[in-house]
Amino acid sequence: MDPAVLREDMVDGLESPPKEVLADEALAVAMRDVPRHEFVGDERTAYADREHEVLGTRVLSPSTAAQLLEALSIEGDETVLIVGAGVGYTAAVVAERVGETNVHAIDISRPLVIEARRNLADAGYEGVLVDCRDGANGLPEYAPFDRILLEAAAVEPPRALLDQLTDDGRLVFPRGTNCQRLAAVSPTGETETFAAVSFDPLLVEGEQSGAVERNRTAREDREHARRRAESRRGWEQEWIEWDETVGSRSR
Repeated sequence: MDPAVLREDMVDGLESPPKEVLADEALAVAMRDVPRHEFVGDERTAYADREHEVLGTRVLSPSTAAQLLEALSIEGDETVLIVGAGVGYTAAVVAERVGETNVHAIDISRPLVIEARRNLADAGYEGVLVDCRDGANGLPEYAPFDRILLEAAAVEPPRALLDQLTDDGRLVFPRGTNCQRLAAVSPTGETETFAAVSFDPLLVEGEQSGAVERNRTAREDREHARRRAESRRGWEQEWIEWDETVGSRSR
């Protein structure tokens, strides 16, 4: 079947009950124009509302992508940073809204950066800048940004990303660990909350796809345990010989 027809059906399904996750007409037009099969690689299933896996990362379903981009609240002339470029599909949809040169995307995984660049070029969006970076650090060379989309979960938005927003900018990210909700945050901390979502945690160097350890939560648990151990005082310190200490004080 013609991919354009499949895209029409996909977007119609996102706009209509029971999903109804897409209300922004300009965003709907953008999703109708982006050839999603260039990013997924399987034309038969590219337009089904389902996730895919490519190079160890999750390619968002169309409905999840729509939720993120609706929350981003793009008006059409913003500069946008996408943290977690993945295969490049979200960046392409944003490029349809704001223009290729206004979209910057970063990912901690070098293979994904190469994949995203290739996909974007094949789909006609070679003007989107994609670079290999630690997402928590953002892209300060091109800041400030009107919109930042973080496609990974965090308990709190990274400070560096908030600092790279314009004064009236907007950062959208999945907030939480096990129980997550989509949130939009301003540079001053004002927060708007949306639907429940489920994303992998934000990765840092050494935790990217293919690394021995990818679970940032496990790493943070160890760090917190170490800090607690180092902060122990008094009776919690196992190495204090209390009998000897008491005896020396009584003499």
